[in-house]
Amino acid sequence: MSQTEVGATAAPATVRTPLLELKNLEVTYNQVVLAVRGVSMEVQEGTVCALLGANGAGKTTILRAISSVLTSQDGEVTDGTICLDGDPITDLAADKIVRRGICHVPEGRQVFRDLTVEENLRAAAFTLTDRRKVESRLEMVQEYFPKLTTLWKGKAGYLSGGEQQMLALGRGLMLDPRLLILDEPSLGLAPVMVDEITRIVTEVSRQERVTVLLVEQNAQIALDLSDYCYVLENGRIVLDGRSSEIAENQDIKEFYLGASEGSSTNYAAIKHYRRRKRWMS
Repeated sequence: MSQTEVGATAAPATVRTPLLELKNLEVTYNQVVLAVRGVSMEVQEGTVCALLGANGAGKTTILRAISSVLTSQDGEVTDGTICLDGDPITDLAADKIVRRGICHVPEGRQVFRDLTVEENLRAAAFTLTDRRKVESRLEMVQEYFPKLTTLWKGKAGYLSGGEQQMLALGRGLMLDPRLLILDEPSLGLAPVMVDEITRIVTEVSRQERVTVLLVEQNAQIALDLSDYCYVLENGRIVLDGRSSEIAENQDIKEFYLGASEGSSTNYAAIKHYRRRKRWMS
């Protein structure tokens, strides 16, 4: 009889500490408007995690809270904690958040329009003190975005929307991030450019082992890119799971992917009621 059969106990399973963890996060604007209500979520290292929800659901607010840039919008974390590797970072200043390896690429690109492509990228590497590493990161960005090489000395303000998005992503990579936060990377881009951006995000995540937290209005893109997904409604998480499973959820198909059972029925008048009844009861 083996030792296991005699009664030896199996070694306990190792519990992985998530790279990023939000615990009962609450965010208020102007000390009045409660935008995020008791949100708890985890982002495991090496994965792509998506936040899905309608406009005003609280997605961008969560990203701003993680990056500690809420004050510019008169917002503040009024309850809960944000942890990186198990350590609270809720009260850290934005520059210290960046130095901890979190990079936020905001909606709308927000490049330095009067600086060249090269100057934008070099400016983003302010946390790197090793000149050789800066040059190495520049070469890496050029490999991922060869189009930028042809625009190297051109001012960012003259780039197309897609080129500016490439530059914004490139600036994020210059910081050598552990966690890359992307807010609506496909917004306002032509379909061919959306395909290119999503392909590069996938490659960066896999090859550079960068964890990605993604907010994307295009639900199909969000679910295709991500490993895990959280769905927000009115500042609360109402559904979460593996993205492949979320994509098969009938509510998600109906409300976000444009598919529904019984195509002859008009659901417009009852969507909100059914959504709250199913998810928040």
